[in-house]
Amino acid sequence: MEAIGVPWFVAVRQLGPPLFLLAAGGLLLWLRPPARPGPVVAALATNLVAAALPFLWIGLQTLTDQAEKTVYGLVMTLLQPSVATAAWLLLLWAATGPARRREEEPDTVSET
Repeated sequence: MEAIGVPWFVAVRQLGPPLFLLAAGGLLLWLRPPARPGPVVAALATNLVAAALPFLWIGLQTLTDQAEKTVYGLVMTLLQPSVATAAWLLLLWAATGPARRREEEPDTVSET
């Protein structure tokens, strides 16, 4: 992280809570699986990606030598909160949406 100009404590402060949320959410998914586990996993992963976006963005700018353009910072300022909001909306939908209906097997009546 120091190579791209970000102190380690900033990365830990920004990535720590989403990593903890991913670990705690994964444990809860394992212990008490919800009706829709797929969207919950996607929401937890999306939240982690949203937290990592600024660091990925800084790394990409450093690698491409585009760190001086402020318009890219504006894009990240709008993109990162949008991804985090999408993660929470996905989690909200997974938690409050109707459970998937299981296709019931047709009753087999044996005639004797």
